[in-house]
Amino acid sequence: MSREALATLARLYGVRSTYVDVWQQHQRSPDESVLRILQLLGAPVTSIDDAPVAVRFRRQEIWQQPIEPVLVAFEGCKTAARVQLPESMHDATYQLQIDREDGQTITRSGRVAELPVLRHQSIEGVTYTRRAIDLPAGLPWGYHRLRFEVADQSSESLLMVAPLQAYGESGPRQKIWGVFLPLYALHRRSRRRAGNLSDLEALMQWTASQGGRLVATLPLLSTLWELTDDPSPYNPASRLFWNEFYLCPEQIPEFSTCASAQQMWSHASPDAASSTSSTPALIDYPAEMQQKRRVFEALAAAFFQQDSTRRAELSAHCIDHPELERFARFRAVGERQGIGWPAWPERLRDGTIAEGDYDPAVFRYHLYTQWQVDRQLAALKDRADRLQLLWYLDFPLGVNGGGYDVWREREIFVREASGGAPPDSFFTKGQDWGFPPLHPGQLRRQGYAYFIRALRNHLQHARVLRFDHVMGMQRLYWIPRGFAAHEGAYVRYSLEEMCAILTIESHRYRARIVGENLGTVPEAVDQALLRHGIDDMYVLQYETNPEKGATLRSVPATTVASVNTHDMPQFAAYWQELDVHDRFEMGLLSEDQARQERQRRQQLRQQLIAFLQERALLDAADPTCQQVLQACQAFLAASDAGVVLVNLEDLWGETEPQNRPGTYREYPNWQRQTRHSFEAFADMESVASILQTVDRLRRRPPNSNETGA
Repeated sequence: MSREALATLARLYGVRSTYVDVWQQHQRSPDESVLRILQLLGAPVTSIDDAPVAVRFRRQEIWQQPIEPVLVAFEGCKTAARVQLPESMHDATYQLQIDREDGQTITRSGRVAELPVLRHQSIEGVTYTRRAIDLPAGLPWGYHRLRFEVADQSSESLLMVAPLQAYGESGPRQKIWGVFLPLYALHRRSRRRAGNLSDLEALMQWTASQGGRLVATLPLLSTLWELTDDPSPYNPASRLFWNEFYLCPEQIPEFSTCASAQQMWSHASPDAASSTSSTPALIDYPAEMQQKRRVFEALAAAFFQQDSTRRAELSAHCIDHPELERFARFRAVGERQGIGWPAWPERLRDGTIAEGDYDPAVFRYHLYTQWQVDRQLAALKDRADRLQLLWYLDFPLGVNGGGYDVWREREIFVREASGGAPPDSFFTKGQDWGFPPLHPGQLRRQGYAYFIRALRNHLQHARVLRFDHVMGMQRLYWIPRGFAAHEGAYVRYSLEEMCAILTIESHRYRARIVGENLGTVPEAVDQALLRHGIDDMYVLQYETNPEKGATLRSVPATTVASVNTHDMPQFAAYWQELDVHDRFEMGLLSEDQARQERQRRQQLRQQLIAFLQERALLDAADPTCQQVLQACQAFLAASDAGVVLVNLEDLWGETEPQNRPGTYREYPNWQRQTRHSFEAFADMESVASILQTVDRLRRRPPNSNETGA
């Protein structure tokens, strides 16, 4: 009985104690894991024996809540607010007040008895009635406050009125293409420094000259350089602030008059031998950041020594970005303490910071560099707009538990758990991603304020935003601290509420939203993406499957299509089975499993070649890897996909991946620069040939029969 009550309690708190895995097998999460997750969500349980009483408490808590903390009304859809009241209030008078985002107020009143009844429920001897109140029509898009008063009770809710679909082009959708490259990997012929925002601008200009309309890169968010040796862009210190590592010193106004900064920057250049080598170099982040830090410190010192109109500009920027000074203080305290914030003295840990707790120069450094990154990002967006080019940024699923966001927003992060994924065919033991998940209930009670701020931080600069692991808007796999990755359970989030935020913000910033929906995706998520005009992803290497036959699934118009992603092997490595060797070396495959995977890959190659030949995309009987890649790119380019994204490293046959998922110490992930400099690959025939094919097929008239690689 206790186990049955535990399952009921889990359902009432949005925890799934069972799930269907990638092999379509039903799995049950351990009772101990489910119990711990329930405790983290606030359930009053210490053991499984407490579950029956906790179920009664939870049901009473749910029905005693007069109105939900968040309500959603999509444009064009009739919406009613649900209210729950004791039956004893049947004859009471209610008042509904909506304070609109624009300052206007709407009020309505009436008798409770006049409201339509949806359901009756008896809880602990009290009968409750769920009723519906129709919301006023014509409310503008945005975030409004709704107050419901009856008798001596008053409840408030965030009312989100949202367009049904995310922002998109009006009229027939234009088919475009673009390129992908991690910014850190991009480098110039004259030096081997990691790429910065001026290099990204050069890549944008070159892409536009080739006919491309989009440039995509990985997250560019803040990193705790003093504490971490993990360079993963998906483990940021904050989703609210940027990484000064990508600043271009020459584009900072003080650089032209600061001789010391100029001298340090010129001396930071690698020697000629390293800059002419064709071997992919690894970025030494600590060393390079130390060099850049000295340059930026000199520029900051020069800036604060002068009394100019630019000082007034910084002051205005701080007013417009009230969180910036708090972030700069956090970073300055962290550098003085030399440890992560969970180990700080209690006063600092709890957010009380005095001026003597940090070095003022370090505070000013972070204030200045964040301001400069924001300025350069804004200039980059303006440049992209002039080129009629879309900049595609990535919104990571989580943040580092030792970073600013978790310190600032502790009530909405669950630090005693981490997000991850259950076992699948690649990660047979499951995945623990290490970041603390968001508490769904606390997030709703906060009115999604943090989530909205984080989105706006990206959308103010990007025209396309990729939402990493979009399934996390509906459910996320939690792993309680002390449990193995395969012992977690799924926790439910409000998919419609998050979709409403995405549609509102995408229209406010005129930006497209893309949901990364690769892997085991609940049907409800794919349906929601389609319903709300959020593009999904089509990845050719993911779509190929010998068990499903030789035919690739047709490419929908509402997709961003690509051959692979940053978490997959490069096409040449995939074709040569080098990723199978990697997985065997990492212990993820046994000898027998590796042999079976190689046989499967051989069958896959044969089927893919036959598929491409049948569509006149491939002529050669025994094609090379490069010929197959060009045919694959032609297949995607000739498809209905709204966007085709080309991984530039594939075009010269790169075999080293940027990331081997599931490895941290074993391989230098997120550190490899491109084998060729920007100037070199911009002149390569193999690059030009494929991009010309993609551009030609993307521009072909509708219903044209033109194909060919």
